[in-house]
Amino acid sequence: MNILSEIELNQKDMIAWRHDLHAHPEMAFKEYRTSDFVAGKLQEFGLEVHRGLAGTGVVGTLRLGSGSGRAIALRADMDALPIQEKNSFAHASVNPGVMHACGHDGHTTMLLGAARQLAKAGNFDGTVHFVFQPAEENEGGGRVMVEEGLFELFPVEAIYGMHNWPNLSTGEFVVHPGPMMAAVDLFEVKIVGQGAHAAMPHLGDDPIVASGAFITAVQTIVSRTADPLDSVVLSLTQIEGGNTWNIVPEEVRLTGTCRYFNPDVKPMVEKTLRRIADGVAKSHGVEIFIDYDHRCPPTVNAAGPVEFAALAATKVVGGDKVCRDMAPSMGCEDFAFMLAAKPGCYVWIGNGPGDGGCTLHNSHYDFNDEILPIGASYWCSLVETLLPATPIFGKVDHGKAR
Repeated sequence: MNILSEIELNQKDMIAWRHDLHAHPEMAFKEYRTSDFVAGKLQEFGLEVHRGLAGTGVVGTLRLGSGSGRAIALRADMDALPIQEKNSFAHASVNPGVMHACGHDGHTTMLLGAARQLAKAGNFDGTVHFVFQPAEENEGGGRVMVEEGLFELFPVEAIYGMHNWPNLSTGEFVVHPGPMMAAVDLFEVKIVGQGAHAAMPHLGDDPIVASGAFITAVQTIVSRTADPLDSVVLSLTQIEGGNTWNIVPEEVRLTGTCRYFNPDVKPMVEKTLRRIADGVAKSHGVEIFIDYDHRCPPTVNAAGPVEFAALAATKVVGGDKVCRDMAPSMGCEDFAFMLAAKPGCYVWIGNGPGDGGCTLHNSHYDFNDEILPIGASYWCSLVETLLPATPIFGKVDHGKAR
């Protein structure tokens, strides 16, 4: 394994940073302390620092070489989750109900480690923008940064991201062209009827019975409407209705999510869901209202950047630890908005076994400090692989890259 020696020597510093961030997690768009921490480190390393995109976003800029005019961006996420941490180690969260249960503390630390190393001893010709993004978890901070001018303020030819992956061998990388993560849609359904006494249900229109018919019918969207060759998951995740045993309620509320890779699935699911709702409403004498949110597109890697990312990872861990054919995940990642605006590549780095609940979004999760120097070395390798003498990437057709 070819970890940069200076990064390895400074691993204790990186562990201290990571533990500090883990102990002080902050929710989406409220990463005030985290943002200050990141900006302070970047200034200490001698980078130009820009703050304010998406509120708490930070971008550090490093220019080296003869001024080739070429530029790339590297991105890490900073926010935490609304989870009560159940770990008992010294760096456990001090903020009740908030936890770094997805490893964003580690992502931030690895990118900071790379920024320090590249500022001190980087061997590249061009510009690197280190993008520290707020609000990845459900709130679309990546979308907001793009909408607020990320790539107008910091023009780049490509952008790269990385996420830790539990149950993948420590330090192993996964990368391939096409989708890495799925699109996600969220929806809320309100079924409104006429309440009645439970002993006289004929005097009302029962939304609970209607919800049962709706739930059953929705199962046919994936099994009978979606193309069998498309990967689609539709899950109803919440149902609320009624508040006592002898009253037929007036309203039932359902929520759910749909995940897919093929963008053509997006209009089909919403259209079919509404068609089913119309049919159930008419047959049961109720009203059904649907609020449908196309929350995030799929995370799609461009072919050119994938090859450079794979080469950079191979230089660090060896080709036998760079997996090129692992299946994509039905999880979601709002780095998708950045990849929709610019070609680029998103990789997974193995976080090791998920024993004892050390899996993403689990109250016992903790980032593996062993991979901090591996991830930071990958970022440095990527910069030095890309910027000396590589062609500018063209645009990628994200709709066809599957």
